[in-house]
Amino acid sequence: MRQVLVVHFSQTGQLDRLVQSVCAPLQACSDIQVDFLALQPAQPFPFPWPFLGFFRIFPETVLQRPQPLLPLTVEADKRYDLVILAYQVWFLSPSLPLTSFLASPEAARLLKDTPVVTLIGCRNMWLMAQEKVKLRLAELGARLVDNIALTDACGTAASFLATPLWLFTGRQKAYSWVPRAGIDPAEIAAASRFGEAMVTRLSADGLPIEQPMLKGLGAVTIDEKLIASEKVGNRSFQLWSRLLAALGPQQSRRRGVGLVVYIVFLLCLIVTVVPLSALLKKLLAPLFKARIQREKAYFAGPSGE
Repeated sequence: MRQVLVVHFSQTGQLDRLVQSVCAPLQACSDIQVDFLALQPAQPFPFPWPFLGFFRIFPETVLQRPQPLLPLTVEADKRYDLVILAYQVWFLSPSLPLTSFLASPEAARLLKDTPVVTLIGCRNMWLMAQEKVKLRLAELGARLVDNIALTDACGTAASFLATPLWLFTGRQKAYSWVPRAGIDPAEIAAASRFGEAMVTRLSADGLPIEQPMLKGLGAVTIDEKLIASEKVGNRSFQLWSRLLAALGPQQSRRRGVGLVVYIVFLLCLIVTVVPLSALLKKLLAPLFKARIQREKAYFAGPSGE
């Protein structure tokens, strides 16, 4: 009997639906036992989010400072043939619940010498978050064998408005004039193909999984226009998060004032610098074609586009 552990956390329910689609073929296989570990913060995060409350967790998320979780309902010493880590992206970083899990002693025991598949459901920018997860997995001695990343269907520009409105109102289509936020339901349903590929590999033999299982299945799509934006944004987030954390605890007035300043700065950045940098990158793209292709290949790994 092959053993698979699925670690997940979802606020809106979208990531849970994605997890269920991917895992349905695994659960249907009589030779595979699937255990689910739903991460539960000791102090639950609200949904929908209060506007300022959402930004109050920005420093801890970017700096990857673990927050308390409820006791994990899993045997930490159980050996798994595969672990699936399903996570959201918050501020170009893995969500705080996943960061907290990866910092736990249980994760250190569960993931050591264990093949891992990461499963991401997010707006569109996930490259820097995955880099941070890859680094932590390497520190834990885990083996990343595949990555799946599905993103919002409404597009980069529209999602700047649609996704925040979903977070702050709790409605995927907050208003009739705003596109529906989130991953296309048809794409979520089609994600079962990844589970089918995992079943094929797990059922083939009893050997450890060492090579990607999802090549050729379109597990990720790399938008080269966002690579530089993510790198610049991540550096900016690191700087601002340290500054805001130094102002005081999450609920302090000084952090609140600092966050207001930061939000104004961020909005100005989005409406001015982001469009200009996108135009500049488009004009210069022919000069850096080879470099862009190398970066695309790197970020697409290990599963590939």
